[in-house]
Amino acid sequence: MVKRNIIRIDEDKCNGCGQCVNACAEGAIEIIDGKAKLVSEIYCDGLGACLGTCPQDAITIEQREAAEFDEQATKKYLEENKNSQTPVDFVCPGLMSAKLRENDEKDTTTAAGGVSRLSHWPVQMKLVSPSAPYFADADLLLVADCVPFAMGDFHEKFLKNHSVVVGCPKLDDAGYYVDKLGQILSVNNINSLTVVHMEVPCCHGLTQIVKQAISKNRIEMAFEDVTIDLKGNISRTETLRA
Repeated sequence: MVKRNIIRIDEDKCNGCGQCVNACAEGAIEIIDGKAKLVSEIYCDGLGACLGTCPQDAITIEQREAAEFDEQATKKYLEENKNSQTPVDFVCPGLMSAKLRENDEKDTTTAAGGVSRLSHWPVQMKLVSPSAPYFADADLLLVADCVPFAMGDFHEKFLKNHSVVVGCPKLDDAGYYVDKLGQILSVNNINSLTVVHMEVPCCHGLTQIVKQAISKNRIEMAFEDVTIDLKGNISRTETLRA
């Protein structure tokens, strides 16, 4: 046994999506009883290729006493199990991270005649990974999930050239939002942050979530706070600080 880097899986956070299984070239992780588990310490090289793929942030690297990584045993294990491993397409499609287009890529017209400006997937706060590549050096858009339904021109006015995170401050856990947004802001060089919410009182909670995330993580930044009325018009735009 030696003291070395090795992954740690928080089963309370894990939702069994399986993205980490696909990311681990050594086959050290399997989904067992609906949770990701480390099959054997000797198959984990501790480099953490699985970290950025977990939408629940359930995987971390820790340094502890563990059996040494055994490259030969790993190769043998992979060879023996190559025909019996669960196929990669078992991963929930809604959780599969993807960059859909570059900022300068030609726009795609939808069947309805509109133009999609969505540049990545997923977009829900609970599904995105703070270390996803589309957050690096991004102009970040945090949107209440009712806004795109109210605004017919949401894609053109706000979504173009932005990375987006969507959520509902009334129906979801505000504390979780504070922590998740704080992680996104802390580990990425965010160029700008724009918050867009409806005029209804509960929706203003998104503004408070942003203020708390910025303050809790001691981040120096201002953000644009945009209020949308029920007819889909911009009723107010303010520059705020925590």
